[in-house]
Amino acid sequence: MSDPKLFGAEGDGVRDDTNAIQHAIDEGDGTLDFPKGTFLISKTITIDTTKTGFTGIQGRMGATRIVMTGEGPAFHILGNHQGTADPNSVKDHTWEKERFPLVQGIEIHGQNPKADGIHLHRTMQTTVQNVLIRQCRHGIRLYERNRNFLLANSHIYDGHETGVFFDNCNLHQVIIVGNHISYCKKAGIYQHNGDVHNIQITGNDIEYNSGADAPSGDILLEIPDEGVVSEYTIASNTIQATLDAAGSNIWIRGRESEGVFAVRAINITGNVLGSRNENLVIEYGNRVTVTGNTIYGGTERNLRLDHCHNMVVGSNTINSRPSGYPADTSDGVLLLDCIGLNLNSNVLIDHKAGSEASGGAVTLERCSDCRISQNQI
Repeated sequence: MSDPKLFGAEGDGVRDDTNAIQHAIDEGDGTLDFPKGTFLISKTITIDTTKTGFTGIQGRMGATRIVMTGEGPAFHILGNHQGTADPNSVKDHTWEKERFPLVQGIEIHGQNPKADGIHLHRTMQTTVQNVLIRQCRHGIRLYERNRNFLLANSHIYDGHETGVFFDNCNLHQVIIVGNHISYCKKAGIYQHNGDVHNIQITGNDIEYNSGADAPSGDILLEIPDEGVVSEYTIASNTIQATLDAAGSNIWIRGRESEGVFAVRAINITGNVLGSRNENLVIEYGNRVTVTGNTIYGGTERNLRLDHCHNMVVGSNTINSRPSGYPADTSDGVLLLDCIGLNLNSNVLIDHKAGSEASGGAVTLERCSDCRISQNQI
């Protein structure tokens, strides 16, 4: 691996090391092995694996800091993956030059409102682990096409907009596990449009992602123009915010023009969702299972399902703060224009949603073929 200091980088946090680091990529072996230090850059370090071959970025066990003072990503990793995750679709050039970019052991600190952490374009099996990305606009942005992305054991913190951003991306087979993704203004994890399937979000702490003027959520998945939200598993996470935070802990937004077919096959189970204007909102969803979650502290409500079909909401605790704890939340469940929904075996306690104006602890409007049974209300 190429040590940027051997190509002229200082790593003193004062001198601009952009050219030296890019020189290490272009003239070295296509990899970066940073020693301990603070490396100041003002432009994106571009790693085009179609030219460099296999690549990796490695810091010295967390003691390497990259400070990005310019706009755009600190690191832009490009491949030319044309296929899917099917081995028969992967071209030889992907296996021989591009597969499995690895980023580990570094901090990326943004010092520009439009600085990003890492951009990924047409990569296969990119793995990001043991990194810290903070005060960036987007922590990690995936766009156009990527496959088999893995993010593990990392911290994405205090972002100006998003932590992990699926930006109109053709994307399948993603695992996000064991991370802290917190204090990003728009969303901790954000999908905007794109053909997205097979996403596993599990075992993370995703908190306090709010503050943007536009809709925000700790996890925000929306397809206002085109695309699919499909085959997500959101399991065993702590997803919390503050009672004055607009938006929802999890907000999945389909679109009316596609009916319920673009948001589908989603499993939300075993999470703690709490303290936000709404805790879980799904609009135009189909075949979604919400089970075994602890849901509490919805300033306006806990759960809102709008134009959803064929869903199960079961064995959750849906309530305010514990009895005796001061709470100004309304909480409650609201079902709007839903068909074929089963709401069963939930515990709903201390809700304040019951009034002629706002309905009861469970309110249905214009719903059909729904079953509500064996709940404790």
